[in-house]
Amino acid sequence: MQDTTTTRRRTPVAINKYLLPREEQKATVRQHPAVLIPASAQALGGLLVAGLLNVTVLHGIPAGVVWILAALLLVRLLWKVLNWSVDYFVVTTERLLLTTGFLTRRVAMMPLTKVTDMSFRRTFPGRLLGYGEFIIESAGQDQALRNVEYIPYPEQLYLLVCGMLFPSSAEDADADAEEKDFSDEA
Repeated sequence: MQDTTTTRRRTPVAINKYLLPREEQKATVRQHPAVLIPASAQALGGLLVAGLLNVTVLHGIPAGVVWILAALLLVRLLWKVLNWSVDYFVVTTERLLLTTGFLTRRVAMMPLTKVTDMSFRRTFPGRLLGYGEFIIESAGQDQALRNVEYIPYPEQLYLLVCGMLFPSSAEDADADAEEKDFSDEA
């Protein structure tokens, strides 16, 4: 078993304060940077349109208004990057956590014992860029943590969480694999 002080030092400070003393962190990831693509495209498009209008059609006060609108799109992009930098999805030995927000912090949590079903979905862009979405089901009606979008390494994280949810199945699969290895040698 790992020393929790070593594990906690590697854990981002923003996450560390939400972990229980007996919890061991298994995985901590940010959303995939692809979450920033729409805001980046809008900011770049706004700058291109402002530059094009400034050079061809607009002069004076109308050009200033267009540049202010483009600057607002840049500020929005910076805000999204700032929020992205402090948002984490955490898998511990006891629960799943999703922390979001820079000014208003939101921590959504689901104990592993309450998870009844979990799947992940990968869209075509997600397959190209390497992200997916987790869909987590529990017996309760209102779930604080249902969809976790833009998860990097979705297959690996899915297998990690499923191995924690169904440890006897994971151990049985390991035992079956070992038996198969031994039977192949004979």
